[in-house]
Parts: sequence; C-alpha cells; structure tokens
Amino acid sequence: MDNRAIRPEGWQLFPHSYIGYKLFNSLFLGLSVGTIFTIYKPLDPSVYSLGGILLALAMLAIAQLYGRIMTLPWFFRISLFVELVVLAMVLWFLARPYTWLTAMLVYAGYQVTFSFGSYLVRAETLALDDDELLRRVDSAKQIGYLIGMGGSWLFYKLLEHRGITTPEAKVYDLHWLLLGCEVVIIFLLVRSFGRGSR
Repeated sequence: MDNRAIRPEGWQLFPHSYIGYKLFNSLFLGLSVGTIFTIYKPLDPSVYSLGGILLALAMLAIAQLYGRIMTLPWFFRISLFVELVVLAMVLWFLARPYTWLTAMLVYAGYQVTFSFGSYLVRAETLALDDDELLRRVDSAKQIGYLIGMGGSWLFYKLLEHRGITTPEAKVYDLHWLLLGCEVVIIFLLVRSFGRGSR
C-alpha cells in the first residue's frame, strides 16, 4: 500500500461536484471575510490569545490521528461536520445577532473549523492526486473567492442605496445570502462523495 495516498475504503470522490463545492465554499469565504470584524466587537482581546492556544492544541491532536482518518469516508465526514458547524453559526447569528454569546459562539465555531484546516488541505491533495484536477480545484477556489469579495462589496453598496448604512445591519442582511450559499455548499459536498459511479 502507498502510504502517501488517502485510502478509499470503497468510496469515491466525484470531481465535477467537488469542484462546484470548492467554488461555493470559497464564495462563502469571500462573502463573509469582512463580517467578523463587526460580529467580534463584544469580545475582549484576551479571547483571541486563549483561542489561538486552544486552536494549536486541537490541530496537534488531530495531526496524531492522521493514520486513522486519512480515508475518503473520514474526509467526507469531517468536511460535512465543518460545514454543519458553519451552518449552525449562520442560523444562530440570524436568530440572535450582536450579543456577547453570539460573538463567542461564532468565534468558537470558526476555531473548531480551523482546527481541521491542515487535515482537510492534506486529505484533499492526496484524494485528488492529479495535477490537472488540482489545477481546476485551486482555480475554482480563487474564482469563488474573487466573486465572493466582489459580491459582498456590491451587496453592501446595494444596501446603502436602500438606506441601510450601519455595519451591523449590513452584516445581518448579508447572512441571509450566506445561509443560501451554505445550503448549496452542503448539497454539493454530499454529491461529491459516495460509493459507485455517478
């Protein structure tokens, strides 16, 4: 067995759906990148220091599990877990915006997703294992991010045109767009993995 490869364990990754998933995943990132500065306002700066320590410890712990989780089923499960955490954060924010608890939960949620970042990058590279496919995926990521950044700028300008000018109101309205985007992300992720051909 090639120890460099991710173990399929009877699963497949379907490139067409996966490329769409990465496009929308990066689109979400591009749309949301400016929102955290408004959402995190209630937090004390010391939270970020503690959060950074916990993140490093979590990433260290996850790295020790690579021998077990470098499989396609685990790659899918962890990817889906991360997206469900993001969906929960968006829904919580829409239900209870701009409280200390919401800021703390959103920060904690992002730290949880970041803790799997190194694993997901390595698993993706091993699972794709093809220069052309890697090029297409990385291109989709950059295109999605650029569209998301441009889309968020345009969305904020449209809100200003409608008389919505406070950062808090803009970020709240943007989360409805993020909610729709995250639903598409989860749909495409589920379509990206499975048994048999598609």
